Amino acid sequence: MTFLSRKPVLPLGFLLLILVSSGFAQELRRDLSGAGSTIQIINKSGRVSIKTADSGFSLVATSSGGVSDGEVKVSGGSVTVSTSDARKRIDLVVTVPERSSVRVETDEGAIDVAGNFTLIQAKTETGTIAVDVPTGDVRYRLEWTESRPRFLADFELEKVKEQSAGRFQIRGQHRDEVRPIVPKPIPGNGEDSISQPEPPKIETVSLELATARGIILLNVPPGEVNSDLRERPLTNAAKAIVRSGDSLLMEAIRRASPKYFGDYTRTLPPIRTEPSLTTKGPRAAGLNADLKTAVVRVTDLKNRAISDLIKDDFEVTENGNVREILSIERSEAPFNLVLLLDVSGSVENYVNFIRKAARNFVDTVGRDDKVAIVIFNEDVKQLSTFTTDKGKLSESLDTFDAGGGTAYYDALAYTIADTLRPLKGERTAIVVLTDGDDNRSFLAFDSLAGSIQESGALIYPLYVPSGLIALAAQNINADIDPLRKKYMSLTAKSEGEGDKLAKMSGGVYYPITQIGQIQKAYEDIVLQMRAAYNVKFRSTPEPAGNGASPKLKIRVKKDNAFATVTAVTAN
Repeated sequence: MTFLSRKPVLPLGFLLLILVSSGFAQELRRDLSGAGSTIQIINKSGRVSIKTADSGFSLVATSSGGVSDGEVKVSGGSVTVSTSDARKRIDLVVTVPERSSVRVETDEGAIDVAGNFTLIQAKTETGTIAVDVPTGDVRYRLEWTESRPRFLADFELEKVKEQSAGRFQIRGQHRDEVRPIVPKPIPGNGEDSISQPEPPKIETVSLELATARGIILLNVPPGEVNSDLRERPLTNAAKAIVRSGDSLLMEAIRRASPKYFGDYTRTLPPIRTEPSLTTKGPRAAGLNADLKTAVVRVTDLKNRAISDLIKDDFEVTENGNVREILSIERSEAPFNLVLLLDVSGSVENYVNFIRKAARNFVDTVGRDDKVAIVIFNEDVKQLSTFTTDKGKLSESLDTFDAGGGTAYYDALAYTIADTLRPLKGERTAIVVLTDGDDNRSFLAFDSLAGSIQESGALIYPLYVPSGLIALAAQNINADIDPLRKKYMSLTAKSEGEGDKLAKMSGGVYYPITQIGQIQKAYEDIVLQMRAAYNVKFRSTPEPAGNGASPKLKIRVKKDNAFATVTAVTAN
């Protein structure tokens, strides 16, 4: 698509140049004063991000190698990035008024455009094109010139059509469903006098997006893009997530596979929301009882449990009023634990390693802790439901083989939305044994955050490089070769996600570099889960007839200590 010379560009007027410092600067800013409505950007050496604001144009160019005035050239409504070093990257962030038109071209750099535009024209070789626009009336033409289409959209698109010379195109129009506006009576003007609300103003956005081999995203955050963009039938894990009614996870699966999502949901009865308790009988009396006990977990800045606190270290308030603390005891309440095992791949002796590691964990947990075992590769399978029978758990580990792709994120979501769903409100935790890499999930990592936090489950990821497992099956001196050791580490992506996963759930991340660390991690996990307190305090009942529970806050009067209330019961 050759759009860069189709129309004359409207002038932007006077340009005011501001340099952060003389010569090269890490950041170069330009305020583009004027009333122009179209801007054209060519940046072959970096990415371009464009957003709308109430008024005015501005541009910020950044590079780790510094940016000079001559490398970002502005003429009228055109911005061109030109560098003498082909390896140098310069990124642009541009702000334009609403209802502007933009034309952007990059090579490998991503193009992000967000806001209410009249026209967005974007062209790239391999960069991702991501747009986020109002969906009242969207007219779109998407083209792939050297590859089969790879795309995700938050609304249904027309079918892909193959053009000549191996080109593919998706072309059509999307309009949001407009709900009828119900007139409302005008107070004091009689029953026949009604107000007629004006219908919402629908503004058209035109998209002309072309890429050689890149990905196109329409109203889908890049962080929520899964690892496999091919539309494919739903797995058992994906179907269970859909049945759960978790709206955030369901929406992510719908975007990943709209056809199969629609086919499956049409076979299901209407989703029933979980009932909420609104009675004001004995339950209300319990909520407002004079004595209550809260189960409180206290952690430091690294999410490590703090286990040496006394009564004077706590403060309890309800509706802002300080309550008397009667006692503090270590909590001995059992946990509901899910052992989530990665059985993908085909490493020799991998199955035996997983079985041994899983049995060691089962032997480590408390006698009254209930354990369920879930395995995953391209899909999930529950080997055992929650039980305290360690013999039964051990036997279930003889019923699987390893191999296949890795749908790690789907397995996590399945565990939260299906396995743990009946236990919401109880003490739950997920212990994961994996290398942290994912290549088959419908869901992306960022899609999990809201559901993980809402579940209340602590997550303890143990990330073990697959090369380390292979090494463990050989002699103890097999790591004497430094080249082999290079391939026995985790990817940077999995490292970052493992740490983030633990922090967002309140658990602890364990990057394993030696096989012997796994058992130590198990013992530490049990110690972390047990580091909770039963805080018994005197409550003040609410006035009669009000069944609402007072707003409870419990804090620890120590620096860098954070309290999380996991349960409250009436005594």
